[in-house]
Formats: sequence, structure tokens, C-alpha cells
Amino acid sequence: MGPGYFVIAILGCADGSASCTPVATVPTHFASESTCAAATGEALLSNSSFDFPTIVAECRAMRAPAAASAEQPKDIPAGALRG
Repeated sequence: MGPGYFVIAILGCADGSASCTPVATVPTHFASESTCAAATGEALLSNSSFDFPTIVAECRAMRAPAAASAEQPKDIPAGALRG
């Protein structure tokens, strides 16, 4: 099963881009890697205020959120009957 969506990670890099640290994630989700890649230029322009010599944008695949049936069970009040 493939990724559910893609996000843009903004990375701050030092040492000639050999050492990069994630500094932000763009909140927009993209349905394909190509649409994500097309948005990286604008994401860099909007997220260029970090204190690193080099800032890069990278598309990362994310899994779709778990189904509603996998949610945490709700607390059962004290004294409630259990079957």
C-alpha cells in the first residue's frame, strides 16, 4: 500500500548541507509527490527565516490517518453495567 499523502518538510542545513535538521512542516497535504514537489519553491519563500546557512524543502510521504474504528476506547463510567 502506498503513502496516503505527502507533506513538505523544511530543513535547516549546516556544514555544506551534510547535516540537516527539520525545522518546520508545511501544514498542506498533497495527493501526489509531483504536486508536492511543485509547491516546494513557494514553501521555501514562505519559510526562509530560520537561522541556518542553507534552507531546503523536501517532500515526505506520510501514511493516511488510522480509521475511526482504531480510536481509543471511551471511558466507561463507574457503576456502569458491562456485558
